[in-house]
Amino acid sequence: MPSLSVDLGIIEGYYGRPWSWRQRSQVIATLAPHGYRFFLYAPKAAGLLRRGWRDPVRESDLDDLAAFAGHCRSLGVRFGVGLSPQEFDDAPDSPDWGRLAARMQLLDSAVGIDELALLFDDIRGDDPTLAARQAAIAAFVGERMRAGRLSVCPSYYSDDPVLDRVFGRRPPGYLAQLGRLLDPAVAVFWTGEEVCSREYGAAHLRELAQTLGRRPVLWDNYPVNDGQRMSQSLHLRASTGRPAANAPLLAGHAINPALQPVLGCIPAITLAARYRLGDDRYAYGAALREASRAVLGEALAEQVVGDLIALQDTGLDRLGEQAAVLRARYAGIDHDGAREIVAWLDGAFRITDEIVQTQ
Repeated sequence: MPSLSVDLGIIEGYYGRPWSWRQRSQVIATLAPHGYRFFLYAPKAAGLLRRGWRDPVRESDLDDLAAFAGHCRSLGVRFGVGLSPQEFDDAPDSPDWGRLAARMQLLDSAVGIDELALLFDDIRGDDPTLAARQAAIAAFVGERMRAGRLSVCPSYYSDDPVLDRVFGRRPPGYLAQLGRLLDPAVAVFWTGEEVCSREYGAAHLRELAQTLGRRPVLWDNYPVNDGQRMSQSLHLRASTGRPAANAPLLAGHAINPALQPVLGCIPAITLAARYRLGDDRYAYGAALREASRAVLGEALAEQVVGDLIALQDTGLDRLGEQAAVLRARYAGIDHDGAREIVAWLDGAFRITDEIVQTQ
């Protein structure tokens, strides 16, 4: 595993149909040799960590988690989960405190996690006490967990005003207050100036670190394609706007992966290449071709790169007759990457507003 200038990892935090355990194992086996060092399991459909965090857990789910955790560690990769205690009742005498402690104990004893992320994203947040309440939950968790690392995703995890439109206006000074109240050892996720940031600038990251009182961990929403609009495209292009020179300004860099586990490894590998090569030696076109060959093999990579405008830029519903041509082209190829393209053309990866609202 190469030594990269940043702690690089995956946070499986998308909406839609979750990957299978075989697919997760394949993804981390593909990316670990490129320097990916941690994997956080947090798909929005994982009820035991999200809407159903209070509910009993099936033994088979714990077994699957434990097996995958062991697989990660065998590859030198830390394993963790993202816990979203939705609608948490933080009254002093609330039974939710005991339920939260029990869920943590279960994850520690039955699974064995190296990291825990508390995810307060995508909830109503226009409450002046929000930062204090979330910091209290983080302190409660930090005092009781066995995992070596704790991180928090704020409710307002970007400067993007779309969050205020959807979840209510953020409390004044929310981020600075949360940073002051959290233990300095707790990491904080941040998606950037936008929810899906086109680039990460050094000036923004330095200002953010001052606000938080710590360097952020990037929650990079590329190559994820889990929105109604984004699921119209396969995100295959190489990493841009993520300078390797930012590494000293970061406590980590986690990508939220694409819905297509095999194809999503292509841009993921290019991000690792950027950190490995540095900005002076990284060329995104060459990185795309090299990563495509590594994931797909020579012939299929050449075809996919040649079809990039149709697959990523045009949009599924605008392909018209070209969709049938593409489907015929890839349907006869015996490769999981080609099968993902066919499934995407068939609409298997469409994300609707209903999916987002119910996960």
